[in-house]
Amino acid sequence: MRVAVCQVNSRADRKANLEAAAELLDRAAAAGADLAVLPEYVDHLGPAATLPDPEPADGEFAAFFAAAARRHGMWVHAGSFHEASPYPARTYNTSLLFDRTGALAGTYRKIHLYDVEIPDRVSYLESRTVARGTDPAVFPVDGIPVGLSICYDLRFPELYRRLVNLGARILVVPAAFMLHTGRDHWEVLLRARAIENQCYVLAAAQIGDHDPGRTCFGRSMVVDPWGTVIAQAPDTVGVTVADLDLDRLDRIRTELPSLANRRIR
Repeated sequence: MRVAVCQVNSRADRKANLEAAAELLDRAAAAGADLAVLPEYVDHLGPAATLPDPEPADGEFAAFFAAAARRHGMWVHAGSFHEASPYPARTYNTSLLFDRTGALAGTYRKIHLYDVEIPDRVSYLESRTVARGTDPAVFPVDGIPVGLSICYDLRFPELYRRLVNLGARILVVPAAFMLHTGRDHWEVLLRARAIENQCYVLAAAQIGDHDPGRTCFGRSMVVDPWGTVIAQAPDTVGVTVADLDLDRLDRIRTELPSLANRRIR
């Protein structure tokens, strides 16, 4: 399987963000990707006052990426977007997965929300504006089980073990990791999730400055089940491509049978 992780710099202009994402999907398809992955909040990263109206999982955002998947005959993981929820003033942070025909093949709503209160330093409660998802999600992509997650989920290894228990062989992480945490934790966490779960990890990230006063780390990458980074994006908008060797994954799980040796389930 050939995969592409797309690194973008989404801002407050939703139309421009989607056009930029489509151009990267064109490049991924031209490179022969079977699956292309976009980052978290590919629809909008900007001041709350500029946030577009939330929409359902079958709205214009979905139609846009369904058409791209159909046009290219390629699987498209549309990062995540602001999905309408039944809760006042809160949206879901939702990933949509489209198959080669443009049909919706999977949906995942972010489970772990970033809530932090440090007196006199920082107060950020994601749960004020985002409703929490509840269900781990694994879907077959060309017959290969793929586990879905979003950004802050990366810090919770129990979610990824649950995905592996559900059969995942590939783990997808669209993200908007902040610069100050990303430079120390992003690669370490991605490699850890790959090693402990003996899975490929596909991580597509936002890059650069986003109003108001936010900078994302970037460094989108593909990590193999041994924990080796086999492809990494430079510090710019673009597409990074890698070929996954699923036979290698099987060999690693056979020769280092840590999943089979588990005693706490």
